Amino acid sequence: MKQDGNTQGAVAPRDGFSSRFGVFAATLGSAVGLGNLWKVPYMTGANGGAAFLLVYLLATLLIGLPVMMAELSMGRKSRANAITTLQKLSPSQAPWWLVGVLGMLAAFLILAFYSEVAAWIFAYIAKAISGRAISSDPAVTGAELAALIGDPMQSLLWQWLVLGLIGGILMFGVTKGIEAVAKRLMPLLFVLLVVLCAVSLTLDEAGAGLAFLFKPDLSELTTASVLAAMGLAFFKLSVGMGTMMTYGSYFKADQDIPLTAFRVMCADITVSLLAGIAIFPAVFTFGFVPEAGPSLVFITLPAVFSQLPFGQVLMVAFFVLAAVAATGALLSLLEVPIAILHERLHISRPRATLITLGLLALPAAAAALSQNLLSELQVAGMTLFTLFDYLSSNIVLPLGGILIAIFVGWRWGWPAFSDAISNGGELRNLRLARVVFTLLKYLTPILILLVMASGLGVFQSGA
Repeated sequence: MKQDGNTQGAVAPRDGFSSRFGVFAATLGSAVGLGNLWKVPYMTGANGGAAFLLVYLLATLLIGLPVMMAELSMGRKSRANAITTLQKLSPSQAPWWLVGVLGMLAAFLILAFYSEVAAWIFAYIAKAISGRAISSDPAVTGAELAALIGDPMQSLLWQWLVLGLIGGILMFGVTKGIEAVAKRLMPLLFVLLVVLCAVSLTLDEAGAGLAFLFKPDLSELTTASVLAAMGLAFFKLSVGMGTMMTYGSYFKADQDIPLTAFRVMCADITVSLLAGIAIFPAVFTFGFVPEAGPSLVFITLPAVFSQLPFGQVLMVAFFVLAAVAATGALLSLLEVPIAILHERLHISRPRATLITLGLLALPAAAAALSQNLLSELQVAGMTLFTLFDYLSSNIVLPLGGILIAIFVGWRWGWPAFSDAISNGGELRNLRLARVVFTLLKYLTPILILLVMASGLGVFQSGA
């Protein structure tokens, strides 16, 4: 009755991705998010440019990619949600299934604040179309953002429009929902990015922007910037939160997991670099600072667009691009709890989606209102928005990543991992599998622990 894990009791066969491009697009959609368009560029700017990118690339190979391969392999092997996956792969008394619970908690925490940032992005599409948010004066663009964030009704309305859209897509399932949308949105994302890059490269200071992004100056590297690059490498590939485990469970049996993961990593980095090419030449040309931080997207870039030919059209294109990136990430995050409810409680996907959105209502609203009505409600000096970000980024996600690496290296073991990675011996990749397994067993957990310690402020005295 349960020989291949594709059924749940008497329920219809389990949904899954139908094509290799669908697998790539959906997995890339999970990895690519708003961080590619603002976090990677602004962290690169704040940490010395190209030297930071080199460390980021190396850390991705040592941290993000091994955990991603581990999660995808575990999910495909079990053909189940994150909690059931750990139960199936470790039927002993040890409560490894709690790692799946940790992933679901991480997904909820991230959804609570990330859905609000996505709401601002979608709101800015409307603002860009109307022309209200575009001005050469950063004070004006800053005031426009403050007005949006400070309005409780706007905050909640846009947040729930976004969540309603994502929930509606997920009700259609994996093939007709996640895969169908990802196959259309990911090519659109690249097209829009290339258009913006082409415009940016015609600007007067394009050379300065590209030099900043691609010409390494190792003297700019500090202990803090190295740790920041390691943390970014871990968080950027959507690992440690159950999303890759869940998506892996929808893979076909002959999917080449190492090749898929490597392609996703390369495409994710390419998106980040293209975003930098689109942003930094314009930032340098019009005299803004590359270290502007998160405000780069909402305050600096509208001021930049105001000085470009067809600036309003380009600004609309940019925020549509950002909305596409946010959609892919939100789909993967919401899918984690939906899959758990759907499979473990044997309820329909539409009902599981509605329950998930209902459970998310309170923390998401709290994060949105913490920017206005609930701004005085703080925990350890943090608003609820900041608290959810802090808990997920610095505790829950790194802990999940460490436990997954330890589980694969010390509990699941080499025979099971190598069998999963090589598709039962059909792929000739055992040398690669041995390298990845060794990293997961020894080095990756230590590096993630350093990321976690850095996020918790253990290394604050360093420079």
